[in-house]
Formats: sequence, C-alpha cells, structure tokens
Amino acid sequence: MTNTVETKEHLQSNDYHVVPATAKQLSYARQIASAYKKVLPEDIEQDRYALSRWIDDNKPEPLTGRFANYPSSKQVGFAERIARMKRNMVPHECFRDKTAMSRWIDTNR
Repeated sequence: MTNTVETKEHLQSNDYHVVPATAKQLSYARQIASAYKKVLPEDIEQDRYALSRWIDDNKPEPLTGRFANYPSSKQVGFAERIARMKRNMVPHECFRDKTAMSRWIDTNR
C-alpha cells in the first residue's frame, strides 16, 4: 500500500469539489478591494473557499475603543422599526450595548 500525498497540481486537476463564489461574497470582496486599494486574484470567483480566505485575510479590523460596544446604525434602525410596529420603546440601555440591543431585537421580532 502506498502513501498518497495530494499535491497542489492534483487538487487543481480534480475541480469537481470547487464551488463558485456567491454574488454576496463577490460584492463584499470587491468593496474591500476598492476601499483598501487591493487587487483580487485572477479566477478567484471560481472558488468560494479561496475567496472566503482572501476576505478573511483582507477585511477591516473590528472597531476598538470607546464606541466598540455600541450597536450599529442598522441595528438601531431595525430596533426602532420593530418598536414602532409594536407601539413600544427600545430601552435606553440598549443604545449603549450592542449585545443588549441584539437580545431586545430577538425577543421583540
């Protein structure tokens, strides 16, 4: 019995397992590339997993500092729409803690 080691050439020749990237993935990768003056590798849209690794390596760092724990504007807007529909108010502490805001949204959907 021989020990088989898969080489890069072998993996590239068996492309039955390669799945193309999704439209959302491509859109996000293009946003990153244009915002940070990066170049997408050729033919990366043909491999969802390679594009995912590229996105992970090139996406912006998460916020740090004083406002890192605050909810995003989209999260606040969504919570306010829910509150209007339910004729309710979003608790004030939710505006200072994104985890609390997320919990409030989940319980009031």
